[in-house]
Amino acid sequence: MDNNRPIKGRGSHSRLPGRFERTISEAVDDGWCADTTEEFAEPALRTQVHEETARSILSRNTSPDVGFNVSLNPYRGCEHGCSYCFARPSHAWLNLSPGLDFETRIFAKTNAAQRLLHTLSRPGYVPEPIALGINTDAYQPIERSRQLTRQCLQVLHDCGHPVSLITKNALIERDIDLLAAMARRNLVSVAFSVTTLDPRLSARLEPRASAPHARLRAIQRLSAAGIPVSVMVAPVIPWINDAELEAVLEAAWQAGARRAGYVLLRLPHEVAPLFRDWLAAHYPQRAAHVMSTVQQLRGGKDYDSSFGQRMRGTGVYAQLLARRFGLACRRLGYAASAGQWQALDGSHFVPPQAPRPPSAQGELF
Repeated sequence: MDNNRPIKGRGSHSRLPGRFERTISEAVDDGWCADTTEEFAEPALRTQVHEETARSILSRNTSPDVGFNVSLNPYRGCEHGCSYCFARPSHAWLNLSPGLDFETRIFAKTNAAQRLLHTLSRPGYVPEPIALGINTDAYQPIERSRQLTRQCLQVLHDCGHPVSLITKNALIERDIDLLAAMARRNLVSVAFSVTTLDPRLSARLEPRASAPHARLRAIQRLSAAGIPVSVMVAPVIPWINDAELEAVLEAAWQAGARRAGYVLLRLPHEVAPLFRDWLAAHYPQRAAHVMSTVQQLRGGKDYDSSFGQRMRGTGVYAQLLARRFGLACRRLGYAASAGQWQALDGSHFVPPQAPRPPSAQGELF
C-alpha cells in the first residue's frame, strides 16, 4: 500500500515490519495498478479478531512515572487506530506489523474474567488499584460485542476491588451501573483521553475512537452519576493540537471532569516512522516543522525513554507547555494530577471463591 495515501478509517497506511522480523516482504507495482476494476482492486481492509486463552491476566509495572503498579488488558491491538499510539510496537512481539496489523488484527483474551477471578482468590493476595485498559483501550469497538471489559468489571465490583480506567470511547457509558455502584465506595476512577475538539483532526489522528463531542458527553454522564472523572490531554503534538490545550481543559471542566493531566507525544520504536508517514500523508507542509520541534524536546532524537522526561520532554517548549497547563488548571479549578490516579479505597476487598477444578469422580453436593 502507498504510505502517502491515507486509508479511510485507519490511522496507519502501511504494514511496517516489526523490529524482530527476519524476512520482509515488499509490494511491487507490476503495471496493473492503473486498472481499477473489481478484479484488480485492493481487498477490503477488515478487522480480524483472534481469540486467545491467557495464562495470566495482570501485568506489573516498574515505571515510576505512570501512576499505577498493576494493569489489565483484555485485548491486544486496538481498532481505534490512533496514529500516535505508544502501544503499537507490542504487536512486533507477535511477528505482526505495528502499522496496519495493530489496528486490524485484534486479539481477545476470552478467559480474562476467569483468570482475574482466579488471581484475586489466591491466598495472600493484597489488593491495589488495577489500571484497566492501559496498553490498548478496554472500550475499543469490539468490546461492544465481546464484553470482556464488562466481565472483568463485574468481578472487581463483586469483590470490592479498586480499579482505574482510561479510555477514549463513549462505550463506557454502557457500564455506568457498575461504575456508579463502585464509585459510592470509592473503588473507581475514570480518565478520558481528549486529544482535540476538532472532529476532522480527530478522524485523522484516531479514526475509530469516539468523536470529541461524544467523549465530552460521556464525561458529563459519568460525572452526573457520581463517578469521579479526569481528563488527559494526550498526546500533545507540537503544531498539530498543542494550541487546543486550554480549550480541551475548559470543555472537559464544563462537562464535569475535576482532575487533569497531559502527556507529550511519544514515538518509541516503530511509532516514529509510522507517525512520520502519517504527517506526510495529512500535513506534508508542516511535517518537517513538527518533527524538528519533537527532536528539540527529545535531545535531538525522535524519542527519549528516560523516566521523568518521556512524558514531558525537555527544553523551552516543554517548559512553556507545563506553564500553560498549570495556569489553565489553576484558573479552572482542576486538581492537576499530572497523570497520577486518584487514591482509591482497597479496604472493601473480599477475596472471591475460586471455582473448583472439575473432579474426575464427580460431585456429591
